[in-house]
Amino acid sequence: MLINADFSRRASVTADEHQWIKSPQEGVERVMLDRIGAEKARATSLVRYAPDSYFPHHLHPGGEEILVLSGTFSADDDDYPAGWYLRNPPTSGHQPHSREGAIIFVKLRQMTTTETHTIAIDTNDDSNWHTKDNREICSLYADDREQVSLQRLSTHQALFADTVTGGAEILVIKGNLIDAGQTYSQGSWIRLPVDTESQIQAGSEGVTIYLKTGHLVAVIGADLA
Repeated sequence: MLINADFSRRASVTADEHQWIKSPQEGVERVMLDRIGAEKARATSLVRYAPDSYFPHHLHPGGEEILVLSGTFSADDDDYPAGWYLRNPPTSGHQPHSREGAIIFVKLRQMTTTETHTIAIDTNDDSNWHTKDNREICSLYADDREQVSLQRLSTHQALFADTVTGGAEILVIKGNLIDAGQTYSQGSWIRLPVDTESQIQAGSEGVTIYLKTGHLVAVIGADLA
């Protein structure tokens, strides 16, 4: 299965375009944002757990990155309400489930073997935020390959100052982004290829976004099959 699989091209899925597709597990549905592969795939998705739904225990050969968007997501005996960011390294495993229901943003099989530590960050904790370049930033992960953060932009503030040299991936958490007359509301996803010139800016009420940059350099030309 190939969905938005050409990483040299811009891709986007607005909130109005979400198509929830049943997974093999009862009560779990997905919006596939990009995907290369069948059930075991390099994938970026929104995943919705109905109350008391779960996946059996499984491993993550290429790691797993999660941002909890609503409800409470649980893994084994640990509960993560909306706002938690999780990063599970390659070869880790768990049994994910949700008692009350949850929606999460998930990236699978997109880490390198050099990542060995689990990360869990509560982005609701004000102490995890700082101000830089006239915006609020919650740093989630950074290495020489990629940088991941949540960012809060004020009204009509530009997201990028210049060319996006390493590419970027954006999920709108709250508010709106505006780009070339197109409005991207909460739940919208955008992927910008390497060396993109972008005029993306916050909407009239500001915006909170998930932002990953730099990672697409390593993807272009890689064998992702």
